[in-house]
Amino acid sequence: MNESLLRALVPAVIGILVRRGADFSAAEDAVQDALIEAVRGWPDDPPRDPQGWLVTVAWRKFLDAARADASRRQREEVVDREPQPGPTEAADDTLQLYFLCAHPSLTPGSAVALTLRAVGGLTTRQIAQAYLVPEATMAQRISRAKRTVSDVRFNQPGDVATVLRVLYLVFNEGYSGDVDLAAEAIRLTRRLAAVVDHAEVAGLLALMLLHHARRPARTGADGRLVPLAEQDRSRWNTGLIAEGVAILQAALARDRLGEFQAQAAIAALHADAPTAAETDWVQIVEWYDELVRLTDSPVARLNRAVAVGEADGPRAGLAALADLDPALPRYTAAAAYLHERDGDRVTAARLYAEAAQSAPNLAERGHLTRQAARLNAQLRR
Repeated sequence: MNESLLRALVPAVIGILVRRGADFSAAEDAVQDALIEAVRGWPDDPPRDPQGWLVTVAWRKFLDAARADASRRQREEVVDREPQPGPTEAADDTLQLYFLCAHPSLTPGSAVALTLRAVGGLTTRQIAQAYLVPEATMAQRISRAKRTVSDVRFNQPGDVATVLRVLYLVFNEGYSGDVDLAAEAIRLTRRLAAVVDHAEVAGLLALMLLHHARRPARTGADGRLVPLAEQDRSRWNTGLIAEGVAILQAALARDRLGEFQAQAAIAALHADAPTAAETDWVQIVEWYDELVRLTDSPVARLNRAVAVGEADGPRAGLAALADLDPALPRYTAAAAYLHERDGDRVTAARLYAEAAQSAPNLAERGHLTRQAARLNAQLRR
């Protein structure tokens, strides 16, 4: 059974049920029940029209639930108009589902979970495994999210920027459990790009592809984090890089620059360099200037300071870093790197050790700890 095809049909099937009279929450529940039936039955008896099959079964699931729920007697008129199986409606409500699942009233975590469930077609168990939480906890999160958006009109205009931030959150979760969330985010962003004409959607897709292309080289055989400068570039996926660059170039040609296009341009410059020493840091600083202009993000300013240190020397980087809040995530690690580049191994070793204590994950903590140990070993010689 083609699980990717099955999941790709979910948004359209939910949309059809909603237009037939189901509310979003009931429609999404019914489609999930239909997916379970598909997993059980399709391997032995695949349907000729997968979407039509899902619509028929999901609609019956919805009707059964509506009839069984005394509090939904007002739906009787809808129930009595049960359509016969046949060709499914052609309208595509995928974009409205993206907007609904990324509604501003939802917390980022709830928006991510609802997007993965309703647009991505993942089960609650898969989402829970990906986020390393109990299935019951994730089920409650999704139920609360559905209740929150239950009164939102399905055809209400949404905000593409909010959808993109949710997809970027999914992408940055990477891989956990049996779901590769980075790959899932790319799949969902491709689908979004197919239904909306927006330069920033293309920018985000390009950014994801360019980052994902480096994934095979990010960890060593022992599982340790490998910094960008030390990665084996022969392991980068050149096909994804070429696709990402082509998508980015087309987006930039539209002259509607946004933050994801700027980030993708920086990633493309890294991907274009045959070696770390050949990286065009001057251009990267220029793109960080654009990114800071667009977002005024402290994180962008921090990354710009490191790039300035590469382009103009570590002392210039430290001067740029001095204007920022030391409480910023990864500030201490950046300072440690620039101090080491400047030859101050004593300060760098101390800062690496401090940075390790506040590292956001075990891989980064291990890397920073090893950096501090390496410098301390050199100082003892």
